[in-house]
Amino acid sequence: MAAIVTDQFRIANANNFVDSILDINNSYYVFLGLSNPGTTSTPVGFGRSTSWNSPPFNPPSPVDNQQYLSHYRNTSLFGEKLTSSNVRRIVRKVSWTSNTKYDMYRHDYSIFNLSPNSQSARLYDTNYYVVNSEFRVYMCLYNGSHGNIGGVSNVNGNTSQDEPTFTDLEPSVAGTSGDGYIWKYLFTISPSDIVKFDSTEYIVLPNDWGSSTDFQIQNVRDAGDSNVNNNQIKTVYIENGGSGIYKPGTYAIKGDGVGAKVNIEVNTSGQITKATVVTGGSGYTFGIIDFGHESNQNISNPAKLIPIIPPSRGHGYDLYSELGADKVLVYSRFDDSTKDFPTDTKFAQVGIIKNPEKYSSVGTIFTGNQYSSLGSIKLDSTFSGSPTIGEAITQDTINGTARGYIASYDTETRVLKYYQDRSLNFGNTLDQTDRNDVTAKASVVSFASTTNSITPISGSVDINFSGITTTVGSKQVSLGVTFSGGVAEPEINKNTGDIIYIDNRALVTRDSRQKEDIKIILEF
Repeated sequence: MAAIVTDQFRIANANNFVDSILDINNSYYVFLGLSNPGTTSTPVGFGRSTSWNSPPFNPPSPVDNQQYLSHYRNTSLFGEKLTSSNVRRIVRKVSWTSNTKYDMYRHDYSIFNLSPNSQSARLYDTNYYVVNSEFRVYMCLYNGSHGNIGGVSNVNGNTSQDEPTFTDLEPSVAGTSGDGYIWKYLFTISPSDIVKFDSTEYIVLPNDWGSSTDFQIQNVRDAGDSNVNNNQIKTVYIENGGSGIYKPGTYAIKGDGVGAKVNIEVNTSGQITKATVVTGGSGYTFGIIDFGHESNQNISNPAKLIPIIPPSRGHGYDLYSELGADKVLVYSRFDDSTKDFPTDTKFAQVGIIKNPEKYSSVGTIFTGNQYSSLGSIKLDSTFSGSPTIGEAITQDTINGTARGYIASYDTETRVLKYYQDRSLNFGNTLDQTDRNDVTAKASVVSFASTTNSITPISGSVDINFSGITTTVGSKQVSLGVTFSGGVAEPEINKNTGDIIYIDNRALVTRDSRQKEDIKIILEF
């Protein structure tokens, strides 16, 4: 049995994903992770590779199973929450340029009816919309094309000469060249969206098109509502002008909708040369022109006029379906604005996690604007070393030996941050073969408030320190997490949350002089 997953299914999935992010009952975060992905000289166990950060710098493809997903949580560093301000639907960018032929919007492109210029079987792969130099987006409703009229065809249409710049609600020509193009203004990309989301490949769409109270969006959306304005059909395409019996006048468009009418012009041979919609009507999913022929009338060279059916209720009413918005871009910025985002760390993974839970509250979803997923140790004032990011550390405690990898060290506050993952307990592979060090190494032990030295850095925990702030010189510094006896747990339970995206990258070293702008494109 033949079957397909339709474009509308993908668009609906993109919409559902955005709605899920905006749902106040959910918490999505972009996170960075894995400060020691491995080199030829320093392989560091499970989930890494020796060529990850050694020439030719070849990060491995992520693995999607429960074993690896839990590892991604364990090696994560910190995360920033996704909100309505940093998630947008996007579509492929088509920039207007002069002397270019654009396809017109049609509802019937298929493998049997390829778009003339793009030779595409799918509307959303054709160049039927553009963004101009002022970040205004338009759709091409007509490009001057036509089929056979008196033996002459122009199925590819004309080259566009006039850049559309108007913001009128009704479709219009763009200039005075007479290039034959009719454009429909859709929206203007906001300056804030340009700063965050603009790229050479994609156009960013506004959020909440169907419910937005933004004046511009609401006007375009309401103008496109044919149930109110009786203006659904905008274009009738002449595929064959016919001959002999056609007379100028206004004719009804029949089908499953009502109210649409088209005015036709003919030449002296009775061939239809122009078709102009005078009333768009509403409710159409198909249509045919009723020329009022008698049932016994002979039509030797019949005309073929195709009413072009917009999506939903009219052009501009449902932007996401109209432009094929099956991709979502999420944006996040990590800077030095909070101690949750240490600037001396490294990362080799970027991910998205949904609904991680608070560390000390089972079943309670973490809802803060950002989190640290690292354990923290406040070293005492006698420590003056420079720990190496990615280095393994240990501490003997009453529960056994604690093991971790250094993720950050703040010389100002003397706070060392670390994570613990299974490579510390299973060696370079996740192998359950019996060994003589299982009793000593296999259990995960937390670093503790004890004066026992942390090796190899030869530092000790400041067991007398508690709280979330510390004094550095004459200023109070927030540490982002609350310490008790010189140690602090992560803000989230790293065994919780759904990893819905992971990307292995070449190792990035953070620096206080730089900011990381993370843009993730999800295609549905």
